[in-house]
Amino acid sequence: PPGFVESSCRSRIFWMKLNQLLLQGKFFQLEINDPYAGPVLLDEKLASRCGYVLSEDVWGNPVFRASVLGCHVANEADELFSLTVNIKVSSFSSMRAAVTYTYPMYCSYSSWASREIVCEENYMEVSVKTDVPAVSNDYTVAWMSALPETQNVAYQLWQLMFVSPSGRKRITVSDAAKLGYSFNNTLSRVYLRAPYHSNESDVSMVSGVNMNMITSTSMYRQRWLLLLIDTTVSCPVDGISFTDTTLTWTVPSVIPTLVVQESTFLSKNILMGVDGQVIVNPEEKNYLLEHKKTHIEITIPIGAEGGKLKSSISDGVYGVIYSIDLFLEHTWTDADWQTTKYTVVKSITTPFMPQIPTVINNTLPEERLFNVAFGHFLPDVSLVAIAIGNVPFTLREAQHHGFKIYETLFSNRTKGFVLEVSFDDPYVLKEYVNRNETKYTLLVNYTISVGPEMTLYYHSAEVECAIADIELPEAVGYCDEENLYLAIPLFGLHQYWDLYLGNKLLNRHVALTNGYLAATNSTHLILQMPLFAVGVIYEEVSFQKIKARFDVALRKVRTMETLQMFSVSCSFNSSAFIICHPDGTIMISAQMKTVPAIDMSKTKLRDSSCKPREYNEGHAFFKFHVTTCGTSVRFEGDHIIYENEISYEKETLPGQSIPTITRDPHYRLTVLCYYRAKETLVLGAFASDPSTSPPFGSGTMVPRSNIAVYRRIRQALNVVSRVSKDESFVEFYEPNMAILKRLVEPVFLEVELKDESPNTELYLENCWVTRSLDFNSTPRWNITVDG
Repeated sequence: PPGFVESSCRSRIFWMKLNQLLLQGKFFQLEINDPYAGPVLLDEKLASRCGYVLSEDVWGNPVFRASVLGCHVANEADELFSLTVNIKVSSFSSMRAAVTYTYPMYCSYSSWASREIVCEENYMEVSVKTDVPAVSNDYTVAWMSALPETQNVAYQLWQLMFVSPSGRKRITVSDAAKLGYSFNNTLSRVYLRAPYHSNESDVSMVSGVNMNMITSTSMYRQRWLLLLIDTTVSCPVDGISFTDTTLTWTVPSVIPTLVVQESTFLSKNILMGVDGQVIVNPEEKNYLLEHKKTHIEITIPIGAEGGKLKSSISDGVYGVIYSIDLFLEHTWTDADWQTTKYTVVKSITTPFMPQIPTVINNTLPEERLFNVAFGHFLPDVSLVAIAIGNVPFTLREAQHHGFKIYETLFSNRTKGFVLEVSFDDPYVLKEYVNRNETKYTLLVNYTISVGPEMTLYYHSAEVECAIADIELPEAVGYCDEENLYLAIPLFGLHQYWDLYLGNKLLNRHVALTNGYLAATNSTHLILQMPLFAVGVIYEEVSFQKIKARFDVALRKVRTMETLQMFSVSCSFNSSAFIICHPDGTIMISAQMKTVPAIDMSKTKLRDSSCKPREYNEGHAFFKFHVTTCGTSVRFEGDHIIYENEISYEKETLPGQSIPTITRDPHYRLTVLCYYRAKETLVLGAFASDPSTSPPFGSGTMVPRSNIAVYRRIRQALNVVSRVSKDESFVEFYEPNMAILKRLVEPVFLEVELKDESPNTELYLENCWVTRSLDFNSTPRWNITVDG
């Protein structure tokens, strides 16, 4: 078929190339057409003996090369040469039903040197120009005494003598053929062809290169003539070296076995070629051809024109292999030979070179679009599938989903695969970071097919991009006569951030427990906090006026980092209130509605020295600590209750204990403060964490009537605790003063029951210290255990 076969004559070698595209899925064989015996199947043994090479070029095309001195080449006067090859193609490995294409090749070559040596991939060949005398039937033995080594040379037969480290060996041409050699003569030449590493060969190092050498003499006797022809041949078997960027091929310039009189050696010409074509100006292709004193070097950049880079996988690692077909032709003269043309054909392939693919992040934050290029790959690599966020997609499925995938070319003749994914795609991971940024993470797994073998290779990548696309919410606060309000935008709530009241998550349960009302509309969460609800902070408390504040912290969901505080602060007019501070301070604005009215300046607490701080005709304002003014304490369930009483001090005559006759009413107002036991501050001189905001207690004022039947017996216990400075219990620390104690130092604690009831006794069971306000928190240091 057209384009199937391409052939040429390059110097003294037939070159034929088959188009591998037309052989895909098929099998082929080559037959050499023998003019006398018919077709002969080409195999390795025949190829090396007869001067044939069957290999592939770097592109995978089958290549057949043949010497013009090959076994089946028709030779016309050592100038015109022809060879016919049969190409058999079949769809079956057994070659049944094969189609045969007969292809003749022709070559013209007349510029023979006195000696020509060809070093091919699988054979070495030397041909020497000589005039072989015509064969005569006359016989004489007069010359036989000249050389003892030739006395047994058969008449009118060529014989070969090999010299090797093991000694000399003389064999006939037919016996040499059995050993894989090929010897023959043409009209004007004698040639010897030999395989590499035969028993008669030797390996020696020349200028750092191992040379395979066969030292031989071809002998022919006729009449008075004894013809001895030096058919020694030597070819390099290595000389290849690699770096990360180049390969270097080294061939000795002077080979001692081929140049006996080295002083007469003169290099005439050096040519290099690629894929059988002579490169006239190597530097134009970035090749470097150097003739040094002892050797010739050809340096090729890896990936250079004329060769081929091929993708490969080794142990799960992606890499490349570079191959190039080179040849070197060196022509020289010396005293023994007029001219020698030395040709070496070499196919070079680098070792596997790992090339870890790179992920190039060309993400466009302003367009909210991931743009990721995955490369650099050779043309023999294709993308077959991806997985986004561990969800697999074929390329068709990926395109259908909305991912954009396409190839891009790079300047170094490689390619990459570009993937575009929107930040808003559901398979993109999103994380709230910093104050107002979202970190978008694209997790992608690539599956690529490598080379004609379609080996699968997997590579994962993670691409991140953080952009400031989150606007922190701004709360609006306001108040009415009895409540504080905060209106907080719903955007991002519970997704990016939560609301905290102190260290507690402000959820529906906490809101209901604290007496808040929470309502939402389409855009905002509205919190309503009664003035005396838990969590309200009283900034200023004065006579008939309260300045209250309510704080809510906006914290990140995952890290609980506080981003900002939402606060609402208002001033309230209130005629009657009780405020129980977390530090044990109680503030009371008591309204005394009595008939007749009483003098508010004469009101007092249980301790008569505790007078109102401010008062007017109908109100009195008290401020005291739960450990003073006769305040009693008792426990009910999980609450601690502190109780005091506001009463009116009636006038008495001097020196008398009975009141004067007065119209003042008998009036008492009971004051109660409730604290949760597990949240109450320890009353004493222990350090507490200043960063915490302990809850306020709740208070109640119970007016007492002057009618006796409504009196009730109170079971409150007045218990006071304090810490002494030493074992004398004479000097005590002030309440709420921080005390630094080492773990091994004693603590002198006094707990006193001030109740005078004879039926009450005090037992101290357990006493301990914690780092926080929570009695059950850890770590915990015991002071007393079981009394």
